[in-house]
Amino acid sequence: MSISSQEICILPNKNNLALLQTNGMPGNLFNNCSNLPATPTRLERLLRERELRKYSKCLNDCEAELPSSTQDCFSPDLETSTCWFNDEELLETVSASRSLNDDGERLDFRTSKQRLLVVANRLPVSAVRHGEDSWQLEMSVGGLVTALLGVKEFDTRWIGWAGVNVPDEIGQKALAKALDEKRCIPVFLDEEVVHQYYNGYCNNILWPLFHYIGLPQEDRLATTRSFQSQFDAYKKANQLFADVVNEHYEEGDVVWCHDYHLMFLPKCLKERNSKMKVGWFLHTPFPSSEIHRMLPSRLELLRSVLAADLVGFHTYDYARHFVSACTRILGLEGTPEGVEDQGKLTRIAAFPVGIDSERFIKALELPEVQDHMKVLKQRFAGRKVMLGVDRLDMIKGIPQKILAFEKFLEENPNWRNKVVLLQIAVPTRTDVPEYQKLTSQVHEIVGRINGRFGSLTAVPIHHLDRSLDFHELCALYAVTDVALVTSLRDGMNLVSYEYVACQESKKGVLILSEFAGAAQSLGAGAILVNPWNVTEVASSIGYALNMPADEREKRHHHNFKHVISHTAQEWASTFVSELNVTIVEAQLRTRQIPPPLPIEVAVDRYSCSNNCLLILGFNATLTEPVDTLGRKDSQINEWQPKLRPDLREPLRKLCDDPKTTVLVLSGSARNVLDDNFSDYNLWLAAENGMFLRVTTGDWMTTMPENLSMEWVDSVKNVFEYFTDRTPRSQFEVRETSLIWNYKYSDVEFGRLQARDLLQHLWTGPISNASLDVVQGRRSVEVRSVAVTKSAAIDRILGEIVHNKGMKEPIDYVLCIGHFLTKDEDIYTFFEPELPSEVPASVRPQVPTQVRTSIVGSRAALLMKQNSTSAVEQNKSYAIDGDTLHSMVTDRISLQEGSSVLDLQANDYFSCSVARKRSNSRYRLQSSDEVVTLLRELADHR
Repeated sequence: MSISSQEICILPNKNNLALLQTNGMPGNLFNNCSNLPATPTRLERLLRERELRKYSKCLNDCEAELPSSTQDCFSPDLETSTCWFNDEELLETVSASRSLNDDGERLDFRTSKQRLLVVANRLPVSAVRHGEDSWQLEMSVGGLVTALLGVKEFDTRWIGWAGVNVPDEIGQKALAKALDEKRCIPVFLDEEVVHQYYNGYCNNILWPLFHYIGLPQEDRLATTRSFQSQFDAYKKANQLFADVVNEHYEEGDVVWCHDYHLMFLPKCLKERNSKMKVGWFLHTPFPSSEIHRMLPSRLELLRSVLAADLVGFHTYDYARHFVSACTRILGLEGTPEGVEDQGKLTRIAAFPVGIDSERFIKALELPEVQDHMKVLKQRFAGRKVMLGVDRLDMIKGIPQKILAFEKFLEENPNWRNKVVLLQIAVPTRTDVPEYQKLTSQVHEIVGRINGRFGSLTAVPIHHLDRSLDFHELCALYAVTDVALVTSLRDGMNLVSYEYVACQESKKGVLILSEFAGAAQSLGAGAILVNPWNVTEVASSIGYALNMPADEREKRHHHNFKHVISHTAQEWASTFVSELNVTIVEAQLRTRQIPPPLPIEVAVDRYSCSNNCLLILGFNATLTEPVDTLGRKDSQINEWQPKLRPDLREPLRKLCDDPKTTVLVLSGSARNVLDDNFSDYNLWLAAENGMFLRVTTGDWMTTMPENLSMEWVDSVKNVFEYFTDRTPRSQFEVRETSLIWNYKYSDVEFGRLQARDLLQHLWTGPISNASLDVVQGRRSVEVRSVAVTKSAAIDRILGEIVHNKGMKEPIDYVLCIGHFLTKDEDIYTFFEPELPSEVPASVRPQVPTQVRTSIVGSRAALLMKQNSTSAVEQNKSYAIDGDTLHSMVTDRISLQEGSSVLDLQANDYFSCSVARKRSNSRYRLQSSDEVVTLLRELADHR
């Protein structure tokens, strides 16, 4: 093969390569370089990496075919090379192994391959022991082995169970050494673990359920006990796999976990090393959420899989079912990219697997295959050949296929001596009674049909209970006129791909079950059937046998083009590329995640301060976490949030401290805060700060007097309508806002209803109103644009300062809460000005004139010190700009220029609770950590 200079069109430039030398870590784009280009989109990253893969493959193929003496001429001069590939981030991700020559001018493009650790239940070889320290290894057969056989782009190591019990250390060492030559690493499992994990949980529970076969229903109590012991063995086996992976893992490796046997593995790996690149791929269907929720261990399995960075399925349907299960069972948010859990995104995508099509195409030219083809053509001369190749399994639909063939022969007597069905049924799980019963059933049907339609010299069905070697199988594929794949449920089924790859000459017809994953890829060229409809399958057989040559050619051309382009190599490359890009995006996303709150530092600064202000949210901050799926008996009571019992004592201590002011700032109504905090000496700010009181006083309002509430009735009618339409939803009318809550409704239905509600609001009642529509996780709130926590905080502070007669400025502020994104500007409200020598690019965003507005608000609210409750008087008040400026001037003069706030940068702690992506400085994982923090604060006064 030769390559012209024009064909080598994508070369990294010199600056990119220098960057690669400096930053060796893939995806490391997190330096503050001002000259970096704009962050590329996900599609741009994937397209560029795809081109780079093509470039690398082209060069590797070139090197393999050129003499060594001529390879040196392909070291390009970077100064004269044309290149558009200048994305430093992507180059770091996919090309970290590329390097400059010593002079820094030339690139050695003979790249080292990325290490790929393929982790599957079984190794691609079968081991047979001969003596104490001798093993014989033979290549295994199976869908995953076939799919990965052609993957040559990566430096692959395969980790898995060898299929044999090796209890002695000598045997284990000998087997490990023999497997090392095959680039395989064994996981040793004892017989009991294998029985409970593989034969038990995997094959008796997960496999049937994932193929829409119900759980065993014999003795209920015995079954329950069996579930638990098998699940324990399943977790133990997954942990053993994780131990072996960690032993052989090197930094930068991609760990690719496969199939339902290892659903716990991503969690085990991430717990050991959170930076490990982990992908998980399922080779079976993933059932709908209604099926998956039958599993007693459904929650643990889903969360364990979500620990992976990328989760792959054969088809979009399977991916959709998985996202739906996470949404309905775990209560998480499904997005177009995947599943999000408090800012952590697990990418979910479809990756249809392929085969090494070139291997099958080239095999047809081999002499041994040609000999087999000649024998088969002579044997079945004058007859059309139909073929079925399946494992002898309940999901493969072999009885349904044979019955459909019987019906075809019954309805078409002219075909009885002109067509033959060759059915290869590879035995599996021969020791299981259900499989033994299936074998007997198939044999009985075949014998009956052959006896009915056969003769002394010919029978319509040739049935083989064994597997064929590769050459025999290729020959059989090549001479077949019609292939029948009638799976009742199949993850992908690569037999259909293999058949198409071997049919370039004959251009046979593929009849394919619509319940096989391959139907999503080959459906346009195949004849799709419902295998349960015997009449339909029989009719399709007749159509396929009588199909005109031009239609056969068109159908085959479509399928063949797909098979040769969507190979196993492309499948693996695409998955790893997506995983690399997902890691980059996760790192970019991490930049928006605040670090954990340094509790010791926060407590130390608190103990050294003289005037502290603690601003605490309420819901999900001071309350118990609730079950959003509504399974608790106290579900109705949970609609009214309650203060955590373990917070009462530390909160009381903080409230009684004369140097500490505690403010509970919440979107909840006043009665909710009264019910929870009336016994504490603190400040309450209800309905996003629009109502304020110290617990020893009356409620007052902080609303502007021009706040219009004329929109309430129209929005209320909309909320009432959607509450009636959405079971288990509710709406609440407050004095400044209306909230529709659907957190206890069906997740997906509630989200659809919320979308309809929002569309109706935006085009109807609020289209011309000055209102904000605030979307929570499972709620929709409508409020005036002036009703925000940050808009009210300056007025609240002024009232607090005046009421307490503060002489010292506030020198410590702790603001924590699970606030909506709309209200998170309260975090930046208190940000103190950093020293001028700090570069502006790294300063936090600080609202302008923070101190002035707070001083002004204090002065303005000072005039209200003797007023009765504005709520009781049915009044509100506001301050226009000129009056405010005058009050600010007067009050500053009165206070001799003192400021309400005197914060240093290290005396302000803003902290989000249970929300990873936030504008706050720090974060706490849950309200449990809030308890820990407040206890520490209370104990250090």
